[in-house]
Amino acid sequence: MISLLVSFIILLIGYSTYGKLIERIFSPDDRPTPATTLNDGVDYVPLKTGKAFLVQLLNIAGTGPIFGALMGACFGPIVFLWIIFGSILGGAVHDYMVGMISERNEGKSIAELSGIYLGKTAKWGMRVFSVVLLLLTGTVFVTSPAALIARLTPASLNTTFWIVIILCYYILATLLPIDKIIGKLYPIFGIILITMAVCILLGIFIGGYTVPEINFQNMHPTNLPVWPYMFITVACGAISGFHATQSPMISKCITSEKEGRKIFYGAMLAESVIALVWAAGGVAFYGATGALNDAITNMGQSGTVYDISTGMLGTIGGILAIVGVVVCPITSGDTAFRSARLIISEITGLEQKPIKNRLIITLPLLGAGAILTQLDFNVLWRYFSWSNQTLAMISLWVATAYLLKTHKNKFVSLFTALPATFMSAVSMTYILMAQEGFNLGSTIAYPIGVGFAVLCFGFYLFKLK
Repeated sequence: MISLLVSFIILLIGYSTYGKLIERIFSPDDRPTPATTLNDGVDYVPLKTGKAFLVQLLNIAGTGPIFGALMGACFGPIVFLWIIFGSILGGAVHDYMVGMISERNEGKSIAELSGIYLGKTAKWGMRVFSVVLLLLTGTVFVTSPAALIARLTPASLNTTFWIVIILCYYILATLLPIDKIIGKLYPIFGIILITMAVCILLGIFIGGYTVPEINFQNMHPTNLPVWPYMFITVACGAISGFHATQSPMISKCITSEKEGRKIFYGAMLAESVIALVWAAGGVAFYGATGALNDAITNMGQSGTVYDISTGMLGTIGGILAIVGVVVCPITSGDTAFRSARLIISEITGLEQKPIKNRLIITLPLLGAGAILTQLDFNVLWRYFSWSNQTLAMISLWVATAYLLKTHKNKFVSLFTALPATFMSAVSMTYILMAQEGFNLGSTIAYPIGVGFAVLCFGFYLFKLK
């Protein structure tokens, strides 16, 4: 239990110290933001800081810091270290830099920022990569809540029925101005997400559950190696490339650059707190990583969340779990499709104020998502996980190129180059080892993964200027 409390304190210190350092490096000023200079009443809409924070938190979180943290907890309390230091040194830096660089470039997407700072080839590669990732994200977060609702409703209202209902909602959330649905509902849903975590934390304390202290032992029941699997499994809560598609959405809505640390860096650390609570709750409730892994295997992530919530908190916990596990993924899915719409609008040049242009992009996107829902959820999740962390790697290299261009200082750019190098090793090693990748052994994958990271860092040292 002490390790959990210390983890919260470290995150708070990280926000107050390292977060301020990153803010100082970026140097926010009083220039007008795109929310005011490009206000179109649809995507560029000023939001108050508190509302922007909650929208950003729900955009980047959903069930990511719940599902991923529970699966990551199967490795044991070593996952706490990844959540803490991954978020302070990597994830929060990633979110802040992408959001603020986008704000400095008229709210452009990560794909367009890649073109500006890494070149035309990177731009087109990221356009395709980010749209595919967003389609996978939106699809993943259609099927999981639809399946849960289907379990709680009459047999005639099956999973397919609820998929159609959720996709209809996505059409509205993707088309309408950001302050009409997202701006009004997301702050409420963000509070629900936080409330769920607070209740689980209270359940751990009041119920007298034991949270194991941090150690470096791999406690995964199937001996799945920590490197690189844990760093892919726990994305939201530590570092997630999906956030690079969401931060530009809010960069169009902030009214002052000086609020950026609260909104971007702060939301990421808040997500990390949620991930820590659920990781601790999973191990504490089931008593061992093996039992937790069995629960996830047999009941799925949604069923495990419901089991933990009702077991710790009774009927109230069950209600919170149902609301959270249904609402949170849906709110990540709709902003995934909205982000995809914005990226495609940049590619096509279709101005997004006319609703006709929004429909031209939105309907085919959601049609593709509907087709993908017919694929196996577990396969989709694995490809989403790798794509997610690969996008984080690329986004950090974009931020590094930005710092080199604006500061002409290699030392300053190390604050993004080092986590970018780390994520380069993670991403390459995983795709070489994973079943959905090349399925190679660690004796081959480890040296190639490290070698790839060294090559990336060498390119940064000698080629990026």
